[in-house]
Amino acid sequence: MMTTVLVVEDTLSEQELISLYLRKAGYTVITANDGKEAIEKTLAQKPDVIVTDVVMPNMNGFELCRSIKKNPQTQKLPVIACTSKTQDLDRLWGMKQGIDVYVTKPFTPEELIRAVKSVAG
Repeated sequence: MMTTVLVVEDTLSEQELISLYLRKAGYTVITANDGKEAIEKTLAQKPDVIVTDVVMPNMNGFELCRSIKKNPQTQKLPVIACTSKTQDLDRLWGMKQGIDVYVTKPFTPEELIRAVKSVAG
């Protein structure tokens, strides 16, 4: 059974890069350009993991995570946040929103894959 990862990133170049790293590691990738699209795709396609940027228009990564964790259908879905915010306070706030794993930008393919493996196997 292939693990499906939903990549939520409003910067196309970053979205493509993250998708490439994950596909090379054997994951199936679906993408969304913002939080609202991510929620629709999560409900429709049921990914195993979400990798999301934090700073996005319309709905940020934390709001997306809160929404995912509030819905009984999706609350067990692991959410990995990719962020350039590296302060402990940001991390703490993220954990409170339900973020499962933090990956700090810029990250290596190895760091990303390790994060996904830690929640999805």
